[in-house]
Amino acid sequence: MGSMFRSEEVCLVQLFLQSGSAYNCVSELGELGLVEFRDLNPTVNAFQRKFVGEVRRCEELEKTFTFLEQAINRSLSPPLQGPLPPPHPTPLAPQPRELITIEEESERLARDAVVSFVHNQEVVLTGSTKKKTKLFFKKFFFYLFIFFSTFPLHVLFLSFVAGVVHPWKVPSFERLLWRACRGYIIVDFREMEDRLEHPDTGEMVQWTVFLISYWGDQIGQKVKKICDWWVLSQTEAFLQQLLMRAVAVLPQWKVRVQKCKAIQLVLNLCSPSVTDKCLIAEAWCPVTKLPELQNALREGGSGSGVDSFYNRLPSSTSPPTLFPLNSFTVGFQNIVDAYGVASYREVNPALYTIITFPFLFAIMFGDVGHGLLMTLAALWMVLEEKDPKLRNNSNEIFKMMFGGRYLILLMGLFSIYTGAIYNECFSRGLNTFGSTWHVRPMFEKNIWNASVLAGNQYLSMDPVVSGVFTSPYPFGIDPVWGLANNKLTFLNSYKMKMSVIIGIIHMTFGVCLSFFNYWNFRQISNVFFVLIPELLFMLCLFGYLVFMVVFKWIAYTPAQSKTAPSILIHFIDMFLFTDNADNPPLYKGQNVVQKILVVLALCSVPVLLLGKPTYEYVTFKKRRRQTTFDAADVFMHQAIHTIEYCLGCISNTASYLRLWALSLAHAQLSEVLWVMVMRLALKWQGYLGSVVLLVVFAFFAVLTVSILLVMEGLSAFLHALRLHWVEFQNKFYSGSGYRLNPFSFSSLINPSAAT
Repeated sequence: MGSMFRSEEVCLVQLFLQSGSAYNCVSELGELGLVEFRDLNPTVNAFQRKFVGEVRRCEELEKTFTFLEQAINRSLSPPLQGPLPPPHPTPLAPQPRELITIEEESERLARDAVVSFVHNQEVVLTGSTKKKTKLFFKKFFFYLFIFFSTFPLHVLFLSFVAGVVHPWKVPSFERLLWRACRGYIIVDFREMEDRLEHPDTGEMVQWTVFLISYWGDQIGQKVKKICDWWVLSQTEAFLQQLLMRAVAVLPQWKVRVQKCKAIQLVLNLCSPSVTDKCLIAEAWCPVTKLPELQNALREGGSGSGVDSFYNRLPSSTSPPTLFPLNSFTVGFQNIVDAYGVASYREVNPALYTIITFPFLFAIMFGDVGHGLLMTLAALWMVLEEKDPKLRNNSNEIFKMMFGGRYLILLMGLFSIYTGAIYNECFSRGLNTFGSTWHVRPMFEKNIWNASVLAGNQYLSMDPVVSGVFTSPYPFGIDPVWGLANNKLTFLNSYKMKMSVIIGIIHMTFGVCLSFFNYWNFRQISNVFFVLIPELLFMLCLFGYLVFMVVFKWIAYTPAQSKTAPSILIHFIDMFLFTDNADNPPLYKGQNVVQKILVVLALCSVPVLLLGKPTYEYVTFKKRRRQTTFDAADVFMHQAIHTIEYCLGCISNTASYLRLWALSLAHAQLSEVLWVMVMRLALKWQGYLGSVVLLVVFAFFAVLTVSILLVMEGLSAFLHALRLHWVEFQNKFYSGSGYRLNPFSFSSLINPSAAT
């Protein structure tokens, strides 16, 4: 199994397939899904390729299968519940002789079915369609040439009645029709090739199929009355027998013909050898699968005298990208691939997206109740993931959600975690451990008394007073903040700083990941001229900002909170190289440290701008290559990168403030929904209150799901997606590769199996 961190090693192989065993070899490769074939005939028209006849033959069979499937859906009684079930086990690709058998049996079945249910079909024949109609009936042995030759090529209305009749009754049936219609009809009889069971006696009878062609309403009424009285009552029974036979064999036939067609299309990508004794193909194959490739070629050519084999080829083009995926990781990989498929052997962001994406989503969506509902919905899809009704659902929105069921599950679990930190469950606080703020010491110290309570609407609890604030809350935010008047002010400060810290850590991690790309691609110079300057610029400025926030949290006690300096003013003074007497320093020597950090950050910019182009130019001069070196293009490209990175550090850091904004918006919407809807129902009492509570709760549940789960969840998802694509991945990820799409029967026959 390969690594999610970096794509599997892929090589280009040249396959030599013996003409007698090429079909079987490609069939074996299709069953295993190992290689992706390249087109060795790009200039050859699709209609001029060697195996185009076999492809058309399979397409004609697929048209026959489509007709039979439509007949089953239209006429089978009782009707099928859903589409035809897939065959178990999946059949192998047919050999040429087996394909001939399938072709004959399917055409016979279609011919018998069409004459059984064509009834009173009125068609319009013009000069251009007359020839097609003749060919149609010729295929089913109904020759109407004499009839058509007696009329000019103008619009003609014809009607048909078809059915089956016992062979003993054919003479009398034909005589009655002729006498009643006075020869103004054309009747044709053909014996069926297969015997069918008689609905009354149960014996196997070789029935006779008839087709009556007539024109005119009066003649048509006579024909219908005679047929209804004579034979048409038996036609439905025989049609049901035919359709039941089709239901039994059609799934097998469809899969086998699909495989045969896929093999022929692959053979069209190959080129014949000089001696025309073998076919030459080129394909991409994972290096770890080369032994399986050789075994597949050996198995496919077991019946021939000469084995097929392969050779590894050097490639001037970049190989495709292949990551080992399963039902859990495919959703996260799709998020990354929507931005761009990873270049060959490039670091894959999907490995880290498994954790970071649900976490950033949960920061904006944090609520225990909402996260629990999302988790339960995703858990149901995970537990029922093998249900064919869910896997084959045609609704596009549900298919997208079902494909990302594990992503939604993690998003719900992380939302429960962040909601517990915010201490919010449907906007209500949870007093799990008991508040660590106490009111009694405020009265014992006589800071609060009757006169204070009477003269103030809001009272402030002073954590400096002994016993008021005993210790930090064990997990998350203390529930007492849910009662505080300055709750929003506190949460604003808390969530804003948290967003900046998480954002800077996320971006710095992305810059560090570029080291693995430089090391893997032997671009060691980029480590010194790109990676280190970028890290210095990021850490000296914004890393220092994170340090000041954390240092202030740790160093200052509640008693010192009133004299604590402003971090924002310190950060501004850092760039201005000035001191502010009204804003005391955080620690001794702060001004010297800040000046050194700013100088280092400014010095990293010219290194980032000129270092890499200068190194490449000097290296080019030393090696004296014959190729040209476009210095202007290299310097311009690096200048754009430098400007984008330096300005992006500022804009990207500000972009992470969306974590704070959407978190507050979600909390406030949840609060408004509770206050404006649910709280009103809780005011009612008695039996009437129960009825009102039931109605209001239903309304509250609908609004919660539609607004807070669906709309707010989609908004948080899109913002988390942007933070990964723009702020995180652009630090190390190019996304300029293309995916390896191996030739696999399973993906062709059942595309939903990958999810």
